[in-house]
Amino acid sequence: MPKSRTRDLRVALGFLAPAVLAAVLLRLWPTVRAVWDSLHSTPLGFESPSWVGLDQFAALFGDPGFRNSLGVTVLFGVIVNPLQIVVALALAMLFNQRIRGAGLMRSLVFLPVAIPQSVSAVIWAVAFRPDGPLNGTLALFGLGGLAYTASPVQALPSIMLVVSWIGVGYWMMFLIAGLKEIDPALYDAAAIDGAGMWARFRYVTVPQLRRQLGFVLVADTVSNLLLFAPVQILTKGGPNGRTDVLMNDIFERAYTQGDVGGAAAATVVLVVVALAIVIVQFRLLSRSEA
Repeated sequence: MPKSRTRDLRVALGFLAPAVLAAVLLRLWPTVRAVWDSLHSTPLGFESPSWVGLDQFAALFGDPGFRNSLGVTVLFGVIVNPLQIVVALALAMLFNQRIRGAGLMRSLVFLPVAIPQSVSAVIWAVAFRPDGPLNGTLALFGLGGLAYTASPVQALPSIMLVVSWIGVGYWMMFLIAGLKEIDPALYDAAAIDGAGMWARFRYVTVPQLRRQLGFVLVADTVSNLLLFAPVQILTKGGPNGRTDVLMNDIFERAYTQGDVGGAAAATVVLVVVALAIVIVQFRLLSRSEA
């Protein structure tokens, strides 16, 4: 191999090494360790781990608390994923228009993305207080206050509101970037053919945004499966387990109950569920493009 190519290869490996090392230490190794822990009894103390096989998975699925967290996570994703994507697309189309103040409004919608989720959750915790600004606003219109995260019925929708407030602006920016790549001539041709606003959206905008929408759908699904900070800060999975998503269940098993093996098994289940959903979504997207 020529010296120049050897030097280029060394430079490339030097640049890639930090990213590869980070991926191994932060992604691959924790996954391998979670699988190992899920198949072994790992008591807290000085006892050596022992092989238990799939016993911890059997105990996990026999636990009503875990089945509840699995159901809550699925319900949360089924509702909040389409909601976030629809709102993000609507805002993207609005702010992509040449209207006064569009840049400022776009920045305000994107602003929550720059705030850590834990800080956003604390802000919303103040807003959700019985004497907070939300109930104060309702009182101005003569309406009674709501319980929000303290109510078994309102808690999950309140978490959805917080997560959407954080995430919609992020996904909106991807869709705005996709809208700007669409050739305006396509809209002009559709208008000449007599296509109305809805027809142009259906037959021009959506097909041209397929790649961006596919990415947002997959990334949003994975992001919501890993939801933790707002739930832990606002409800800790309550009331009555109504907001106990999988990540919160894993945290409680590992750090409250000391069930390291059960938490590892739940982590493996979460990874498998995420991979299954992503694979299905990619297949559906590939079929729609065929």
